[in-house]
Amino acid sequence: MTRGILTVVLLVISNIFMTFAWYGNFKLREMYPSVRDWPLFAVILLSWGLAFFEYCVAVPANRIGHHDLGGPYNLMQLKVLQESISLIVFICIVRLVFQSEPLHWNHIISLLCIVLAVFFAFLK
Repeated sequence: MTRGILTVVLLVISNIFMTFAWYGNFKLREMYPSVRDWPLFAVILLSWGLAFFEYCVAVPANRIGHHDLGGPYNLMQLKVLQESISLIVFICIVRLVFQSEPLHWNHIISLLCIVLAVFFAFLK
C-alpha cells in the first residue's frame, strides 16, 4: 500500500473515532436512557477516551503522509485532505447512525465545494 493511500485510510479511521467522540453521546443517550443522567464531566471523559484512539491513528497518518518524512503530501494538502475526509465521514455516520438527521441539497453543495477545495489544494 502506498504512503498516500495509507495516509487516507488512517485519516478515515481517525475521523470515525473523532466523529463518535464528538457526537456519539447523542446516540448513546438515545440507546441507553441512564446516560441522560450522566454529569457533563463523565461524557467528556468518555469522549476523551475515544479521542485518544483518534490521535493514535491521526498522528501516524500525518507522519506517514508528510513529504518531509517520505510521504506525498505537504502540510496544506494534509489539512485539506483531513478536513474533507472529516466531512465525508461525518455525513456517512449521520446517514447511517443518526438517521433522523436529513441531508438537504445545500449539504450536498457544501460537500462539493469541499471536493473542489481538495482539487485546488493538489494543483501544482
